[in-house]
Amino acid sequence: MATNKTTSKALTAADRVALAIATAGGAGFMPKAPGTAGSVVGVLAYLGIEGLQAGAYYPHVIIFLLVAGTWASCRVEALYGHDCQRIVIDEVIGQMITFAAAAGRFQLPAIYILLGFGLFRLFDITKPFPLRRMETFKGGVGVIADDVGAGLYALAGLTLLRYVFG
Repeated sequence: MATNKTTSKALTAADRVALAIATAGGAGFMPKAPGTAGSVVGVLAYLGIEGLQAGAYYPHVIIFLLVAGTWASCRVEALYGHDCQRIVIDEVIGQMITFAAAAGRFQLPAIYILLGFGLFRLFDITKPFPLRRMETFKGGVGVIADDVGAGLYALAGLTLLRYVFG
């Protein structure tokens, strides 16, 4: 994590929108474990989309969040420093990717949702190869890329567990 910058200039409307997106509606301001809070928002997004029976739009939501999150992360980095803890939209996206194979196709039992959550947090924290290297990319891409990779690893792990254990 980079150092947190502080700014004395007033926030513009675009800064406020970017801050709302990058912090996942404020989850990034949690005093303890903001990344975990962002992951919980990702799980809630999955459950909400599934609850609305709108799983067909799940990939569209992920793509929208990738674009908006990259822009917002880049803008918020200018305010608070590279990949500061307040930016959690990357955790939301990565967590949502973990459940992408199930969205709109079948209902995941609660145990698999918990496993998906745990797998994503494990890969996000440990950053196995090449995720740590992805973190060095510049701007919003560097913020988001490693979590997309962690989400893909967790998706593969969850899919494998589901295949083996039914």
